[in-house]
Amino acid sequence: MKARVKLVDGMMFVGESGSGHAVIMDGAPEYGGRNLGIRPMEMLLIGLGGCTAFDVVQILRKGREQISDCEVEVAAERAATDPKVFTKIHLEYRVVGKDLVPAKVERAIQLSKEKYCSASIMLGAVAEITHSWTASDETAEPETAS
Repeated sequence: MKARVKLVDGMMFVGESGSGHAVIMDGAPEYGGRNLGIRPMEMLLIGLGGCTAFDVVQILRKGREQISDCEVEVAAERAATDPKVFTKIHLEYRVVGKDLVPAKVERAIQLSKEKYCSASIMLGAVAEITHSWTASDETAEPETAS
C-alpha cells in the first residue's frame, strides 16, 4: 500500500492514494492554511469510521442480515500538548435494515473492534475507544423530536 502527499500552496496538500484517488488537506488560517480541505487528523477519524463501517457491513451481510444503511459518527478528544494525540474516541453506529438481529449487530461491532479494524486497533493503542449503537428497522416510522 502506498500514498503520496504533495504541497500545493500555503498549507494545502493533495494526498493521492495508491489506488488512484485524491483528497485535499488544508490547515486552519491561524496555521497558514485557507480552510479549503480536511485537516490531516480529521482524515484519521474518517479513516477509522470508514474502516469499522466497512467491517460491520461486511460481517452483517455475510451473516445474511438485510442491512440497508450504516452510519458511524466519530467524536474524539485530543491531548492538550504536543504531540496532540487522540486520547478518547467514541464511535456511534447507526445501522438500518429489515428484521435486524440486535445480537448480530453488536457482535459485528465487537469483531470489528477486536479483530478486523486495523485503524481501531492501532488508534486503540493510544486512545480509549468506546462505542454505542442503534439498530432500526427500515420499515418503521422515523422518530421525531418534540
